[in-house]
Amino acid sequence: MKKKILASLVATMAVGATCAFAANPFVDVPTDSWAYKSVVELADAGVIQGVDGTYFQGNRNITRYEAAEMTAKAMAHMDKASVEQRAMINKLADEYADELNSLGVRVSNLEQKVGNVKMTGDFRIRYKHQSDAFTRNGGNNVSSDQFQYRMRLRANAYINDKTKAVLGVSTNNKTFFDGDNTTAADKDTNSIFVDDAYVTSDLTKNFNVKAGRWDFYNLGNGLGLQYGDVFEAMQGQYKLGNFTLTGGFGEFKEGAGYTGYYKDGDGNIVYNNNTFNHTTPITTTTPNGVTTNTHSLVGVQTGYGEIEGAFNKVGFGVYYNAFNDSVAKTQNLSKIIGGYAKFQLGNQWNLIGDYQKVKKQTTSATDDDANLWGAKLSYGAAAFNKTGSWDAWLEYINADPNALYGSTNSWRQANLLDNVKSWGVGVDYTIGKNVMFSVMQSFASSLKDSSYGTKDPNEETRAQFVFVF
Repeated sequence: MKKKILASLVATMAVGATCAFAANPFVDVPTDSWAYKSVVELADAGVIQGVDGTYFQGNRNITRYEAAEMTAKAMAHMDKASVEQRAMINKLADEYADELNSLGVRVSNLEQKVGNVKMTGDFRIRYKHQSDAFTRNGGNNVSSDQFQYRMRLRANAYINDKTKAVLGVSTNNKTFFDGDNTTAADKDTNSIFVDDAYVTSDLTKNFNVKAGRWDFYNLGNGLGLQYGDVFEAMQGQYKLGNFTLTGGFGEFKEGAGYTGYYKDGDGNIVYNNNTFNHTTPITTTTPNGVTTNTHSLVGVQTGYGEIEGAFNKVGFGVYYNAFNDSVAKTQNLSKIIGGYAKFQLGNQWNLIGDYQKVKKQTTSATDDDANLWGAKLSYGAAAFNKTGSWDAWLEYINADPNALYGSTNSWRQANLLDNVKSWGVGVDYTIGKNVMFSVMQSFASSLKDSSYGTKDPNEETRAQFVFVF
């Protein structure tokens, strides 16, 4: 215990010390003591207070509760710590997890007093395989494999106990091992962008407001099949007992255009994923003469509202998104109405179902109203802070043609979300603290409406590592 506490003091001293010449606050620590400089720096940083603010009592054994308080203060300085110091503080956090939890709001208060800006982030590296699914070198070649990485950094500024500002940047998904002869400097031009820039504040105990840009807007808070990406909005949220009411107005800022078709080696159009000017949709004609527009949510504005409820082991939500701006009309999109339900089945099993009705501005034989729904059954719960934790899941997707508009939050490639019926399985495993490995596989995938295509989509395999810090 003494060794761990000493390590904690050394780590927090290096992290949180602010002035080596501060006045000595303890009468029982002489200036010629070997520990004088360290004790003064720790006291000046607010990590230790001594006894009654007057005596250090260095020979006294401290309690686990006092050690937890020191650890909490060291955690507040994590953004200034080295890799070794972070590792030590993380070990101490594990050691005193129960005491830290018992501190509750008090830990939050300590963090805001000692350091009000906290840096976080994540790094993801993944492999994807799907035959005839991915283009590279400007679309000249077709590859069944892709390797990608993405890194994100977050600065969380605690303005006061009710208000927080977040600024974040992301590299987005960067493909490597792609056979492209473009230099790294040329290829990465303008690749890093701001995906978080917002302020959130609790105006009252039950009412919260949020404004700016955030990296994740899950349309409907269900499975996120339709959209789960960068969004700019002004939003209000009110909590009343077991119910939460959310409403706002915003604009979608990320997402590829989807038609559900791709030209395979035989000339059959099965799937097409185009980057295009969202105000001028691309028209695609299939081999059997069906013509359809490429759809996207980029630049589309929406007014939205949602009512959610949570009761013991059951949760649900109903939501409504209206699209009436000129860009939405160009995309032939009028509104999306949907709902989800969640069920906790015992201690380990969870089930969620999500349904959406996509209403068009003008219906036609090639772009009619569409239904999109899915369900996911999972067992266990993988957590980044718990080594050895894991979960496994099974999902089913059923989508009409032209149902998909945005940058999905699903792990699947777009052609496994539009005009398909498909199953999927996956496993998530925390191999070490803050490191998770996941693998996913689709199976039994087929076109839902064969008049919109001539070939069932190929199955997709993914594997990835995610590191958080």
